[in-house]
Amino acid sequence: MVSKDKFDRIERLPPYVFAEVNSMKAKERSLGEDIIDFGMGNPDTPTPQHIVDKLCETIKDPKSHRYSVSRGIIGLRRAQSNYYKRRFNVNLDPESEVIVTLGSKEGLANLASAITSIGDQVIVPNPSYPIHPYGFIIAGASVLSIDSLPDEKFIKNLHTILSSSNNKAKALVLNYPNNPTTSMATLDFFSEIVDICIKYEVYILSDIAYAEIYFDGIVPPSILEVPKAINIAVEFSSLSKTYSMPGWRVGFAVGNKKLIEALTKIKSYLDYGAFTPVQVAAIAALNGPQGCVDDIRSVYIKRRNILVEGFSRAGWEMNLPKSTMFVWAALPQKFLNIGSLEFSKMLLKYGKVAVAPGIGFGDNGEGFVRIGLVENEYRIRQAIKNVKLFFDKYESKF
Repeated sequence: MVSKDKFDRIERLPPYVFAEVNSMKAKERSLGEDIIDFGMGNPDTPTPQHIVDKLCETIKDPKSHRYSVSRGIIGLRRAQSNYYKRRFNVNLDPESEVIVTLGSKEGLANLASAITSIGDQVIVPNPSYPIHPYGFIIAGASVLSIDSLPDEKFIKNLHTILSSSNNKAKALVLNYPNNPTTSMATLDFFSEIVDICIKYEVYILSDIAYAEIYFDGIVPPSILEVPKAINIAVEFSSLSKTYSMPGWRVGFAVGNKKLIEALTKIKSYLDYGAFTPVQVAAIAALNGPQGCVDDIRSVYIKRRNILVEGFSRAGWEMNLPKSTMFVWAALPQKFLNIGSLEFSKMLLKYGKVAVAPGIGFGDNGEGFVRIGLVENEYRIRQAIKNVKLFFDKYESKF
């Protein structure tokens, strides 16, 4: 007899690793401790004023309070199409190749549900942002891991997986600039991936949520810049980081018509789209002055430089990321034996600094932590002092 308290999809999800750190963080704060929180990629800079003004203007119209459209209003789909033309020189039909989502996370999860059958396999880089594997696991697929570094080894491993006699892969998930590792892909890499996936009839789901958060003049490409990619690929993006709009929940899926049609159909059963004034404000973001994007990028560059240089001086060597709002840092040598989760808990307890343990992003994330650039410069400098004191205490006490 099947227990009514057993939920198969929930049973497939492992314990949420970040919950332990979050629980400790809440406890420390309840005791009055000042925790400097680098754990979540939650932008702290204000949304540009012209976007907020457009929301306030639109929300005053009572007609804007009615149900919206699940695939997004046409003006916003056109604005995203124009963005792709302007940024990537890619032409998209806003009617059939663009859909508005409630953030990129919702779009990917719903497309996973739309295209996945029980027994399908999906190839996902490891480490990865949790929704990339678990969106498909929730939908009933099994996940095959591949190392996330976009290099020749990735190409070779992908070919090996897909040429296997028991290959059942339905899709490949890509995420560059990558969360959590911050690695970036080249257009040549994307071109090779597209050729392989066309050969083996595998869809590509590309997440470029951090396409506009890049540094040092290295500009991330879109996989849709590869001419043949439109035949098999769909790409997810978001306004959350680009315009500091995380709580607004506006994202997009663009690309292959068949995949966009599948996502459109499943969303028509699940939601009525984002609140119309939010969508109108999103049009103002995409079509308006883009100096605000440069300003947001500059904030992250300054924070990146202060944090990496300061932590390195404190004895925690780490590399400068070329993109995203994160630093992917290897554990200090003296903490390697305890692992990323225990190190994160110790850093929180004794250093009053919260980071995300790398193991939470997959087995290959062990030995690292992700540090979000989501505290101001003053707080970062305080964190540097805290970390130095923690390291000094560790040397003497442990």
